[in-house]
Amino acid sequence: MNNKKDIIILGIESSCDDTSAAVIKNGVLLSNIIASQKVHEAYGGVVPELASRAHQQNIVPVVDQALKQANVNRDEISAVAFTRGPGLLGSLLVGTSFAKGFSLACGIPLIEINHLQGHVLAHYIQEEGVEFREPKFPHLCLLVSGGNSQIILVRDHLKMEVIGQTIDDAAGEAFDKCAKVMGMPYPGGPLIDKLAKEGNPDAFEFAKPRIKDLDYSFSGLKTSFLYFLRDRLKENENFIEENQRDLCASLQKTIIDILMHKLVKAARQTGISEITIGGGVSANSGLQNAMKKEAQKRNWNIYIPKFAFTMDNAAMIAITGYYKFQKNQFAKQDVVPFARMNIND
Repeated sequence: MNNKKDIIILGIESSCDDTSAAVIKNGVLLSNIIASQKVHEAYGGVVPELASRAHQQNIVPVVDQALKQANVNRDEISAVAFTRGPGLLGSLLVGTSFAKGFSLACGIPLIEINHLQGHVLAHYIQEEGVEFREPKFPHLCLLVSGGNSQIILVRDHLKMEVIGQTIDDAAGEAFDKCAKVMGMPYPGGPLIDKLAKEGNPDAFEFAKPRIKDLDYSFSGLKTSFLYFLRDRLKENENFIEENQRDLCASLQKTIIDILMHKLVKAARQTGISEITIGGGVSANSGLQNAMKKEAQKRNWNIYIPKFAFTMDNAAMIAITGYYKFQKNQFAKQDVVPFARMNIND
């Protein structure tokens, strides 16, 4: 039986196409179960209606498995945390509805979680038998995913400020859209990363936007890439096939250069040397190598999340819930999800 002082959080994540449940006890991860949806690959992107239906099928078995793996009974759980947004509304509704029902059935508090905060706090997940390096405050987090590209000033576990963000497309979207133009399957980002390792990153040049302050833009890069391929294909219909690795390497280098330029600028302006990355694109090996290179050059302390915590997962929702629980930041039963949310919403 667990000590009554133990804080055990059940986390639920359903913002996009992965159904996930995790259990965290006193900040230590006991389980993190993820059910991915393969159905979207045939469509070249996530289909919201199919995603929400799959969540309905997966949510109960995923939670059941998470509790069993953690060796935790329902009556031992202190609170249930769930992703309120941002994300696909239909998908969020499934997780929100389940969390509400679980909260009522067990008579425990309900905790709403901002998905973006979850990615930032993934660095504070502890695992038994795994060395734990905790970022000090304040630190800068480069949050890069399919839907977000932001530089976040993190003052505390629950005090964050976006100081730079994309004004149009996200870095992950640029990866996937450019991959689609080259005829690659969805998601294209991981495949570009793999092929880029065998290509020449200086083979081709693509447009880099000039955006003021610390904001990003990737729509111009996508257009530049599209027009470049269009012109080359007129000259050689096999251009993509013959140059795929160099195209991937050059595209990846361009995206990483754009990301790192603003991150370096933010670190210089704030004087902060504690730097973290998060989100799906933080799994990119090129970005991780660029981070390590800048860290050596600029004497940064960098924190790169474990691969499992870069993707959408309930462990990051549960750890955020753990910190909100200690602040008694609970939600009411009439809480509703939002497709769009800012970091502090």
